[in-house]
Amino acid sequence: MKINLKDLRGKEIESLELPSVFNTPFRPDIIKKVYVNVLSTKFQPQGKYPAAGEIVSAESRNTGLGIARIARARGEGFPRAGQAAGVAGVRSGRIAHPPVSWKKNYKKINKKEKQLGFCSALAATSSKDIIEKRGHNVGKISEFPIVVSNDLEKITRTAELKKILVSLGLEEDLERSMNIVRKPSGKSRLRGRKKHSALSCLLVVSKNSPIIKLKKSLPGVNVVPIENLSITDLVPGTKPVRLTVYTKSAIESMNKIKTVWSKIQGMVKQ
Repeated sequence: MKINLKDLRGKEIESLELPSVFNTPFRPDIIKKVYVNVLSTKFQPQGKYPAAGEIVSAESRNTGLGIARIARARGEGFPRAGQAAGVAGVRSGRIAHPPVSWKKNYKKINKKEKQLGFCSALAATSSKDIIEKRGHNVGKISEFPIVVSNDLEKITRTAELKKILVSLGLEEDLERSMNIVRKPSGKSRLRGRKKHSALSCLLVVSKNSPIIKLKKSLPGVNVVPIENLSITDLVPGTKPVRLTVYTKSAIESMNKIKTVWSKIQGMVKQ
């Protein structure tokens, strides 16, 4: 499978042979499973203070008083006196089964299954139908995946990056990400996360490229080195697949990826 390489003006320069990873079949079920498992490794461990709700001088008054034998706060002459305390199920009491920080809250997955899900998400970036189903506006683009020369990695200004993306035919998708803005309710607004814009294209470049400093400089546009590329970048929210732009060096480095699907095909031919 060959693809045309484009320069920064959007003109075709030469043709490239795509790596074998782009021959992986589209498996949305495995992609979703791998995404959920990978995302679970980022969960923050939570735990409660072991003595929370128990630091109170409470004791049971035993039988014969016509009241339950539950522990009650000692003393008299103040509102808390005589109230149930120190046990679960009462006001200001302890939690019955509190979360513990040493619990393993991540999910496990087979190595080959994880590799197949990642390779399937990569291969899906070459399908226009799958990209459009996610909501991207790519009517002006006819060939996928989008591969650009290595000159893109040398860009250091946001204005230059925006001009290049427009020349590649991504103007409509950039406008979509700027216009779709969601204002969440709740504490996230109080903590600085006031707006959430739609996601636009993902730029995959080589390691230590100057353009990495421009990540999130444009609304919805992210830049990721190929070494750190994850399935969470390709299918955010388990919805395949994000509009992705690769550089020539990023495509060439994918030749090192040994896919599970190629091994299966080799076994079938034998």
